[in-house]
Amino acid sequence: MSKVKMHRSSPSIDMTPMVDLAFLLVTFFMLTATARPDEPVEVSTPSSVSEMPIPERDVITITISKDNRVFFNVDGQPTRERLLSEMGKLYNVSFTQEQTDVFKVLTTFGMPIQTLNQFLDLSRDDRKEVKQPGIPVDSLNNQLKDWVLQTRLANPKVRIAIKGDGDAGYPVLKKVINTLVDRKVNRFNLITGTEEAPAELKAIQTTAKKPS
Repeated sequence: MSKVKMHRSSPSIDMTPMVDLAFLLVTFFMLTATARPDEPVEVSTPSSVSEMPIPERDVITITISKDNRVFFNVDGQPTRERLLSEMGKLYNVSFTQEQTDVFKVLTTFGMPIQTLNQFLDLSRDDRKEVKQPGIPVDSLNNQLKDWVLQTRLANPKVRIAIKGDGDAGYPVLKKVINTLVDRKVNRFNLITGTEEAPAELKAIQTTAKKPS
């Protein structure tokens, strides 16, 4: 008796749900991703074993480059708008609404207040080509102290972090710290790179965390 051969059909897989899921994921990452801001200077921070996180909001970041230029940044468009207005009044420098709108979304900057309006008039590509001289921190012309003070008046919740290059000179770092101390800022963070803690330090931290 001959065997009956069963007709075999190739299984079909509906890929529509998988394609939909792929597009949903792509859309999600496009909407939630944050573009890396254009920074005027690259800084290689020294490493440390500190695990204290820097706040993501309400932060003044003072950056010191390897060639000892000082840069300033603070987040929050309302804070930046009020800050620029008060700094303009303090130094008798006028800023147009267009310049203010640019400053509100500007990243780290290092320009003296007297030439900041000219810098803001440049296109984004032209601003990238400018080597910013840094914010003055000398004893006879210390504009950093006013940027710090006016920012704290505009947003009393701000905290301060110093981001210094590992090759930056100590004198300029001392000037920055003295500027903060003169403005009654005795607590601030130092931004460093991460480093694996020594085994001895880990053992001490583990012991300290154990309940007595």
